[in-house]
Amino acid sequence: MFKKILIANRGEIACRVAETARRLAVQTVAVYSDADAQAKHVAACDESVYIGGSAPRDSYLRWEAIIEAAQATGAQAVHPGYGFLSENEDFAKACAAAGLVFIGPPPSAILAMGLKAESKQLMEKAGVPLVPGYHAADQDPALLQREADRIGYPVLIKASAGGGGKGMRAVERSEDFAAALASCKREAINSFGDDAVLIEKYVQRPRHIEIQVFGDSHGNYVYLFERDCSVQRRHQKVLEEAPAPGMTEAMRARMGEAAVAAARAVNYVGAGTVEFIVEQTAYDQPESMKFYFMEMNTRLQVEHPVTEAITGLDLVEWQLRVASGEPLPLAQADLQIQGHAIEARICAENPDNNFLPATGTLQVYGLPVCTSFERAAHGVRVDSGVREGDTISPFYDSMVAKLIVHGKTRAEALARMDAALAQTHIVGLATNVQFLRHVVTSTAFSKAELDTALIQREAAALFDQTKLGLPMVAAALLSHLMDSETRAFEKRDARGWTDPWARRDGWRSHGPSLRSFMMQFRGAPHTVVLTRAHGGVLQLLIDGSSYALSFASTASGALDVRLGTQRALARVYQMGEVAHVFTAQGAAEITVVDALAHAGESRSDAGRLTAPMPGKVVSFSVKAGDQVSKGQPLAVMEAMKMEHTIAAPSDGVVAELLYAPGDQVAEGAELIKLEAA
Repeated sequence: MFKKILIANRGEIACRVAETARRLAVQTVAVYSDADAQAKHVAACDESVYIGGSAPRDSYLRWEAIIEAAQATGAQAVHPGYGFLSENEDFAKACAAAGLVFIGPPPSAILAMGLKAESKQLMEKAGVPLVPGYHAADQDPALLQREADRIGYPVLIKASAGGGGKGMRAVERSEDFAAALASCKREAINSFGDDAVLIEKYVQRPRHIEIQVFGDSHGNYVYLFERDCSVQRRHQKVLEEAPAPGMTEAMRARMGEAAVAAARAVNYVGAGTVEFIVEQTAYDQPESMKFYFMEMNTRLQVEHPVTEAITGLDLVEWQLRVASGEPLPLAQADLQIQGHAIEARICAENPDNNFLPATGTLQVYGLPVCTSFERAAHGVRVDSGVREGDTISPFYDSMVAKLIVHGKTRAEALARMDAALAQTHIVGLATNVQFLRHVVTSTAFSKAELDTALIQREAAALFDQTKLGLPMVAAALLSHLMDSETRAFEKRDARGWTDPWARRDGWRSHGPSLRSFMMQFRGAPHTVVLTRAHGGVLQLLIDGSSYALSFASTASGALDVRLGTQRALARVYQMGEVAHVFTAQGAAEITVVDALAHAGESRSDAGRLTAPMPGKVVSFSVKAGDQVSKGQPLAVMEAMKMEHTIAAPSDGVVAELLYAPGDQVAEGAELIKLEAA
């Protein structure tokens, strides 16, 4: 076993690798950028080395600096994690040339599987089923258009060197192909330095099922069963689970054997994932499913924890052992599935705004009771690379944490996931936590009616993140305010006295007290009146409806709020005027408006088109003087490794472009001046 390794990554995967290394008494070296100088993964390792600027190309993609750091600190091996350099054969070769062990497959396997078109040809020779498509080298746009027309729409354009949903576009009509191809190639060259693409038939009602494989340097191979990753947005995974619902033993064996055949074909060593697209004629007919090879990811996957949960194994430990020359710890016959596991990717993004990534500071970062990668009796695990007070920057992926649950059955795992998500309280930036709850509790997901279009199919039930109603949200907020006032009164002075005149409970010598609040909820103003009778009885008046209100503090710090016949355990975090309310029934934001503080403010942004986040201007599709219509694409920005299109909010005329392609802009920067038509 190695004595010291360098982890050439950041965030939760760097923390995850460090955790296993610590258990195995292997010392670790972290690398970090300007943005990550105080990051959690730096503190998680025994040593750390600065490698450059915040942008990945200035730090985590500088493999020369990483190798120098490994040599300077005496590391024997480099663990690349996933993303960045994990599937870069030149980096793997450079490690070997520097006398370092690359904890991953040989460069030849990375090269063979790294280019999607070539890997498809290789798999065809190995007898692995393929989706109909075009995988050749000729990249003439006219030829690609003809091939797409030949295959038949819808088709999927995929960056040949891509992964993680980047450089991928689904095209429904021939007339949309050229624009989608240009966008796909642009994103591919920015993400991977290679704009080659392949085209495939877009399988209808598809499921994304992948097989975890492992090989060693002694010629041994196993598959550690499957993961269903069908729930996706922007071709990126949202929820993953193992085993795949509806999977028959016969199909599991066929897929596992095909995955091992794929690994053998490239003399694979280490952890890898063979991804298949699965066609199904009906959700309740698993015997009708057919699978086709999509690609092989020559690295550890983001969703590896669900495989660890159902097998009881530590895949990072397997990686370290295999890379140090040991044989696989177990044979295929020794592997068994235990229960069901689900992983949710918690991301800084706004699902109700086309999953627009968000940046900001984690002012509150409350997680469910959990453990590390080792399975616990309560079956909840969180893999995270951030702490409360950390900043989510625009330079890296938007994922904040991974929440993993394990249960004896899928139903138990689903219930455990919803409960764990309800206990996840994040304040400071938008996240997808409530959206994930909606998916997990949706009828389609609960019944395992899975395909990669589930989110679009079930949009009516999944979007609109504020499902908690105004009455309970206002009641929780006012209970929080009154509880805080009571606690302030109970603070005694140095003599142990309390000042009865400091009470702010609304007591009056004659008649009940009335307190009126102006609140903003879901974009609409509301007046909320709180009445307190002499006996302390509370009444809430909202939009003409009256409710009896009572509350009590609990030992856990939550508030037990009763509003009429409703009851909720609520936690309230107040940041200035905005209060964030979390309950088991959902979460919401509400603002207590100080009218005097906002007097004279203008809210008009007419004619301004601003950057929704910090990022880089990629292109403009208009020029000064152009007439545009509402919804027309005007510009493309790149942030958090994704492209985002900015459209016209109304009809008008472009007065001025305020930036040029390639410019870095701050959030809120005005990009285009638009005059009314």
